[in-house]
Amino acid sequence: MTLRAVKPQHETRTRILDAAEELFMQHGFEGSSMRSLTAKAGVNLAAVNYHFGSKHALIEAVFRRRLDPMNVARVAELEKLEAEDRASSPEAIIRAFITPGLRLLEDAKGGGRNFARLLGRTYTEPNKAVRQLIGLMYAPAMQRYKAALERALPQMPREELVWRMHFMFGTLAYTLAATDTVQLIAGCKPEDRYDARLLEERLTAFLAAGLTAPLKSLIKKAA
Repeated sequence: MTLRAVKPQHETRTRILDAAEELFMQHGFEGSSMRSLTAKAGVNLAAVNYHFGSKHALIEAVFRRRLDPMNVARVAELEKLEAEDRASSPEAIIRAFITPGLRLLEDAKGGGRNFARLLGRTYTEPNKAVRQLIGLMYAPAMQRYKAALERALPQMPREELVWRMHFMFGTLAYTLAATDTVQLIAGCKPEDRYDARLLEERLTAFLAAGLTAPLKSLIKKAA
């Protein structure tokens, strides 16, 4: 196959992924028909079947395109901390985890913001198969971060740490997906919701305080 033939196929695949990402974000997985997808991408159904084979495979490809590089970046950030002997700081670990995700908000033209909203919709839409798929994609990086936080917070009961990581992950997901909500709060600057560096500082401070907060007596008894 010539380079000229390969390039159009790559462009067709990208157009399909871009269209699917936006449609899934706007209408959900069940509400996005293959007819609307082919119309938006400017391709026929045969092209979708050629590149992906099924709607489920297309959904997986949409998520892998963004999540795989994000999780690779997260692991790389953590390994950098470990190499520099800075992995004993919970705040540094949190920053390493959230920064790759926040970069999505700065990617308006490349579709990163659409994908951030799609992630938020996925957590509330009743599609168990998709949520399980995302969980599998996140699992290796999450296990690395869990182990790092266990070493950084040896006094924290394991069950309590899992809950606090759950809250940390949920806060990040909501921050990425619900950027419009901040406009409802008087005094917030709308432009700040897409400033990844500013969000990184605010979110790191907030999450570090919650992650390292002293255990309350009721929690101690449960642990």
